Amino acid sequence: MKKQLSYFLFLILLSCGTVLMAQNDPDIDLHWLGDKKPSITTGVSWGIPFNRGEVQSNSKFSLTDSQGNALPLQFWNMAYWPEGSIKWVGFASVIKPENKGLKLQRTGNRSRNANNDTLRLSEDSISITIDTGKAEFVIPKTGNKIIESISVNGEEISSGGKLICIKQDGPDLEIGNRPELTKFIGEISSVTVEQNGPVRAVIKIQGKHVKEGSQGWLSFSLRLYFYWGLEQAKMVHTFIYDGNQYEDFIKGLAVSFEIPMNEEIHNRHIRFSGDKDGGFWDEPVQPVNGRIKLYKDSTNLYEEQLNAKRLPNRTEFSDRKQFLLDHWASWNDFKLVQSNAEGFEIKKRTNDQSTWIDAGSGKRSQGLVFAGDVSGGIAMTIRNFWQSYPGKLEVNNAKTEKAEIKAWLWSPEGPAMDLRPYDTLAWGHSLEASYEDAQPGHSTPEGIGRTSEIYINASPDVPSLKKLNELANIGTNPPLLTASPEYLHGIEVFGAWSLPDTSTKGKKWIEEQLQKSIDFYKSQVEQRNWYGFWDYGDVMHGYDSDRHEWKYDMGGYAWDNTELMPNMWLWYQYLRTGEEDVFRMAEAMTRHTGEVDVYHSGPFEGFGSRHNVLHWGGGAKEVRIAQAALGRFYYYLTTDERTGDLMEASAEASNNAIGKLDPVRLIMEKSQYPTHARVGPDWLALVGNWMTQWERTGDEKYKNRIMAGVKSLAEMPYGMFSAKDAAFGYDPKTFKLYRLQEDDIGFLHLSVLMGGPEISYELTPLLESHEWDKLWLQFSKFYAAPLSEIKQEFGREVNLGDPGPWYSRMAAYYYSKTGDKKYAKRAWDTFLRDNAWGGYTTFNSRSFSNLESLETIDEVDGVSTNNTAQWALNAIELLEFAGDQIPENHPRFKESE
Repeated sequence: MKKQLSYFLFLILLSCGTVLMAQNDPDIDLHWLGDKKPSITTGVSWGIPFNRGEVQSNSKFSLTDSQGNALPLQFWNMAYWPEGSIKWVGFASVIKPENKGLKLQRTGNRSRNANNDTLRLSEDSISITIDTGKAEFVIPKTGNKIIESISVNGEEISSGGKLICIKQDGPDLEIGNRPELTKFIGEISSVTVEQNGPVRAVIKIQGKHVKEGSQGWLSFSLRLYFYWGLEQAKMVHTFIYDGNQYEDFIKGLAVSFEIPMNEEIHNRHIRFSGDKDGGFWDEPVQPVNGRIKLYKDSTNLYEEQLNAKRLPNRTEFSDRKQFLLDHWASWNDFKLVQSNAEGFEIKKRTNDQSTWIDAGSGKRSQGLVFAGDVSGGIAMTIRNFWQSYPGKLEVNNAKTEKAEIKAWLWSPEGPAMDLRPYDTLAWGHSLEASYEDAQPGHSTPEGIGRTSEIYINASPDVPSLKKLNELANIGTNPPLLTASPEYLHGIEVFGAWSLPDTSTKGKKWIEEQLQKSIDFYKSQVEQRNWYGFWDYGDVMHGYDSDRHEWKYDMGGYAWDNTELMPNMWLWYQYLRTGEEDVFRMAEAMTRHTGEVDVYHSGPFEGFGSRHNVLHWGGGAKEVRIAQAALGRFYYYLTTDERTGDLMEASAEASNNAIGKLDPVRLIMEKSQYPTHARVGPDWLALVGNWMTQWERTGDEKYKNRIMAGVKSLAEMPYGMFSAKDAAFGYDPKTFKLYRLQEDDIGFLHLSVLMGGPEISYELTPLLESHEWDKLWLQFSKFYAAPLSEIKQEFGREVNLGDPGPWYSRMAAYYYSKTGDKKYAKRAWDTFLRDNAWGGYTTFNSRSFSNLESLETIDEVDGVSTNNTAQWALNAIELLEFAGDQIPENHPRFKESE
């Protein structure tokens, strides 16, 4: 009996200890991206991963600063481990400048909003109202206003916002009748409350741009984000081009808000942000200055006016001073036009019957415009404004009772948006001539998208220039909280990647080359002007060393469109270093490649376009460009719902797409099966889509889809090599793969180069499948192995891959799982040899400043984005898999001595 009692007490103590351990889990230190703490109170959302089994659905969290202050916190589940515990958690908070040393804690005894002040959302059949405690936003459920009204302190600051599209029926003409222009307004089709919490609310609005009597075009989807205690709404705006590229040209695209002007004209003000150093163009609608300045009781009212202070109304002045007010010019319309990445102009006019006059100029505007009077107004910021030219910030009717402020995503001041093919050759330029596979009807933009971010700030007065500069900074580089690289690495998310290590000569050399590769591409973005509405975020594919220029005009050598995974290179380099500039490059590339390079509707929905002079120009439409693997980093680190939409869509759309358009239709005859799928990049891309949806929903049907393919391959004699050119028969309904010929054996290098290994490294511990483990280990062991080893394994002497730097991680993975040093040596030997595709293994750049170049540029011998991305990915993964076996005396490492 005593033994039983002792054992019972031991169990109680053990369980208590478990509870105590759970309540005293280590705090997670949070850091601001770039160590840049915002200088004003701001709302922020971010994601944090947790180890398997560590966090359950009912777990709670708290957020504190170094002074022990509890901060408001909202959290939600983003992804699950296979057994149901939480893998990723999304968080939202509102942080003040004085909140330093932020720590995230797991606790069960703190409320989600420690201050008991909460955002409030109310809804009826007509509208949704969000009260942040500082501002009230009313969102209608129908009609052509995306926001019905904005109020601060009970006073209406805006009487509504809408989306504007100007459609031009045909291309710009140098001579002849001008094409007709038609104005379309965004019409709501649905409004959804996606999140309603104490800290953050998210509203999704969908619709089309319509004019009276039309069915509409340009589908749009936008989300509005609201945070407790803020007068701000963040808008993530997406439109899908669903027109005819030869007839339907976008002349202008804008978000517009009405602003009641309750004060007299001389108490109204306009502000435009200038370059990033904080300069502003700031003027009153009617400057009280001319031949003489306006005074009252010896006070220089003009000086007061320039500081946005309230001036007396007209009737409070003498007749003579009223005469001056009547005869001083007042200005009705204002605009800042960013025509390119290197310059903007500001103009204003008194009325629409009079000319515009030059009012200022600069290089790169931060993208903020304010319009209002001393009783309040609206500031709007377009993120990446100058990078996404042509853009425009505009204020109209400033002298009337209702002004209009417009953020033009595509400025009507510039040319009409021309999405036609870049050449009229019906057969394209061929793979042999220009690495281009243009096919009739495939060079189409129908279904591509573009996402922009706009920040809307309501103010009860005219904000100071300091405050506007702070708003512009947040709108330009939104603050983000994140855990350290060491923490993220310890959770083992995103597959296999290493932390920086310079402890040895060889590792130091590799780290130097990784940094040089980032620095080089940063310089190229700026020097080569890789900016523009449809281009910003992408990089070029191949380099023309004779012309000292990237092959921007040569078929498939131009825009990269994710070829060989530059996205993953940038994201892994960010994860391991935490560097802000790398994050911003990866973020811009994720936004671009997930929207512009992918079809979201139309005949190619679920596909993306291969690299080309135009992002949508390539004839090859493939699921590899649309795969969820490219968006996972950004989604989980930032909780960005638009990226979540894209990943969710890929789970079904890409599988359906491959059933409609055979990826190898031009090189293989149709078989008895519905379509073909290469083990990579097709099937492995689908696997990544399903893995992502499985972890996001917990629905095992997505795991079963993966296992259907795994079991198909496991029954074949050569595993993942059991197909000629790695192409299998595929049934999109059953998700099974089929061997086409009994004697088929082969490989395709894209199985390794388009994200397949990176997905597999994260998938393997999730599946817990002996069949998959055996398949992937075999694939890693024999890819590019010597013929003798292949014959010993398969009884056939056949080439199964080419040894070289691009494929070294395969052997390194095998070493990491078996400890067989022969494969570590093979990995490092192939990685450090010259690459037959490019011939370079270093990123030592040199300057070129001859007359053949517009400006001084940096060059790297033999550079290509294919080589850069794959060299870097292999470097990062080899250090993780086989860093302990690096050959320290290799000749390449001498330059680090």
